[in-house]
Amino acid sequence: MELNVRQVMVGSTHVLHVRGEIDLGTLPLLHGALMKFTNANPGVDLVVDLDGVSACDDAGLGVLLGAAGRTRETAADLVVLCSGGSLRSRLARTGFDRAVRVIDSLNLASDRSDQSNQGAQG
Repeated sequence: MELNVRQVMVGSTHVLHVRGEIDLGTLPLLHGALMKFTNANPGVDLVVDLDGVSACDDAGLGVLLGAAGRTRETAADLVVLCSGGSLRSRLARTGFDRAVRVIDSLNLASDRSDQSNQGAQG
């Protein structure tokens, strides 16, 4: 299967759109894209959009967890956008959503940044 990865800005939010299947065959592409994404944006909250992902194996979840850890080392957060379906259920079943914030829409990603900025100002 194929995996397509594209980095975009949605408003002021850095988003990595992922489409296809995440498995052992596509893992190197995902890993490389996440490394580039996190390294290019240190200290910035990032969103990985998995709404276009039809399947994700355990190794793929591990790569996402690693990227979240690297992002936290820069005092930022990596958030996963997954609005529903079997992948969202899998993220809950595996406990992934307890380690990494999972959101339903990009609007929720900016909510955290707004709250963080207000806390820093107050």
